[in-house]
Amino acid sequence: MKAANTPSLWQDTKFRWMIASVALVGVFEFLSLAHIDVFRYLVGERYSRPFAAVFFAAIILAIGWRTLWSGLKALSKLNFKSINLLMTIAVVGAFYLGEYPEAAVVVVLFTLGETLEKFGIATSKSALQALVDRSPKTAAIKRSDGQIDTIPLADVNLGDILILKPSDMIAMDAEVVSGVSSVDESTITGEPLPKDKHTGDLLFAGTLNLQGYLEAKVTKLAKDSTLARIIETTFAATKTKAETQKFIETFAGYYTPAIMLIALLLVAVPTIILGLPFNPWFEQAITILVIACPCALVISTPISIYASIGNASARGVLIKGGKYIEAIGQVKAIAMDKTRTLTYGKPKVTDVIPFGDTTREHLLACAAGIETYSEHPLAQAIVDAAKFEKLAIHGVENFQAVMGKGAKANCVVCYDSHHCIGKLPFITEEHAVQEEVVAKVGALQLEGKTSIVVSNHGGVEGIIALTDELKPESKQAVADLREMGISAIMLTGDNHAPAEAVAALVGITEVKAEMLPEHKADAIRELIQKYGAVAMVGDGVNDAPALALSNVGIAMGAAGSDTAIEAASIAILNDRLELIPFLVRLGRKTISTIKINTAAAVLIKIVFVTLAIFGLSSLALAIFADVGVTVLVILNSLRLLNFK
Repeated sequence: MKAANTPSLWQDTKFRWMIASVALVGVFEFLSLAHIDVFRYLVGERYSRPFAAVFFAAIILAIGWRTLWSGLKALSKLNFKSINLLMTIAVVGAFYLGEYPEAAVVVVLFTLGETLEKFGIATSKSALQALVDRSPKTAAIKRSDGQIDTIPLADVNLGDILILKPSDMIAMDAEVVSGVSSVDESTITGEPLPKDKHTGDLLFAGTLNLQGYLEAKVTKLAKDSTLARIIETTFAATKTKAETQKFIETFAGYYTPAIMLIALLLVAVPTIILGLPFNPWFEQAITILVIACPCALVISTPISIYASIGNASARGVLIKGGKYIEAIGQVKAIAMDKTRTLTYGKPKVTDVIPFGDTTREHLLACAAGIETYSEHPLAQAIVDAAKFEKLAIHGVENFQAVMGKGAKANCVVCYDSHHCIGKLPFITEEHAVQEEVVAKVGALQLEGKTSIVVSNHGGVEGIIALTDELKPESKQAVADLREMGISAIMLTGDNHAPAEAVAALVGITEVKAEMLPEHKADAIRELIQKYGAVAMVGDGVNDAPALALSNVGIAMGAAGSDTAIEAASIAILNDRLELIPFLVRLGRKTISTIKINTAAAVLIKIVFVTLAIFGLSSLALAIFADVGVTVLVILNSLRLLNFK
């Protein structure tokens, strides 16, 4: 899903025609209130009313035929809870009384409100379905006689041996039985760095084997794999959200029958019991129906929501439904993924620590010369650091990558040419390691940093430490949330040490680390029980279940996967974390605006319904009041477009 493919409501031809219709009937209503009959001047007094009837009927049918049709179906089923039925009766009654502009105004405003309410609510599952489509459908299986067969996943059994070559997508959850490789697990754990895999390590379906040859024993059937659970959980959570009942439906269930009963009694009691003329009391009843038609009530929420969505869109935020604007304003806690949410998701050199006579510049230049031949993200970060400092990178020869461990090479610059570079256990296999090196690696690990050790025959030359770079706005965003009384929690698939280190830097005190997707989903359920309303901020397929299960799922869209965006309620397309506190404030302002709009609409209706019951109102005055409060509601709502 791309932002560019999201249509603007103003690009909708039907919506533009509706706005034009509102303006047109508004002009005629104003002229009617001023007792100016335009049609009498156009076609003469004799044909004025028939022409007006046809003209306004055409507008009503063109704009509100769905409303009228729904009202008639509700009448056939005796469903008196339907607002559409109330609208239909009001329109027919206004036509009976010859109040054609009033009938058109009512139906056009009501239809406009419904259109705005529906805008932006529909959410697509196309990206999630694309994930299903992209998932492997077959697997290469090694038979007992050594033959390799490619068979459908449905025919793969527990204990079968998968054959995985470089660049193969892993089709099943499995356990490595032979071989060494590096696997990109970002679709499952969300972490950017590939994981080294050795005998006994677990593999997840949907992840990518990057380099080595692996044989792995199937541990779960396709339907039970981690990837399958992610897909199933996300679909289920999205379905649950779609079934939420809107407040307007509950409100209409009580409001509409009550208004219709009042209108019926207002006609029946005077005419049947007291024998008074029918038309005057029928006009009073229609007046009640018109003023009671919840135009301002119905339109107050979608106009506010649309203005807020427009404001957010201008800042690079895609909001997938009106209810999520309200929901973000009600959250009490926000759970955040670490990688690509609080951090950039790319390793960066933080420390270059030489030992002995080695200088800092010499250590980094030599390490970069060796890592130039590697495509590992850590290696590229070291090369980038040397280039940034404009160092003369050492030339090397006889480069040899040791899968899952590190690399060896001969430096043509250094006096002791043979070098090893990699994690500490790899270095200890060939070279002596000083105690101070072991201590320093341990200290760096406690800081959440990854240590790359460089050594030669003389011993360890130095350590290069790397960590996932923190986004500069992360600390301020967490502080802003805390000022608003919102708790921030970290949910990450990364290890405890780097997770705790990042949390300490940004001011998060509650950390849950080493979490698989189902663990994150369980954590969201627990947080909802604890706080009530919870938002989840994340990216990647691994966050999709948590995003979908939260009250508001926020995807960091530019760096995140399409699936996360589909599962989320809100997508921050430009990855600006500081927009999250802004969205909370915008949501709160939207809620307060809706409350003011609703209170104003209800108050006006109570006043004019009361006047109509006592015969102190008229149909024209009712329309004027209804249109007036609707305009005020719209103007108040549109102020949200400029909210900062």
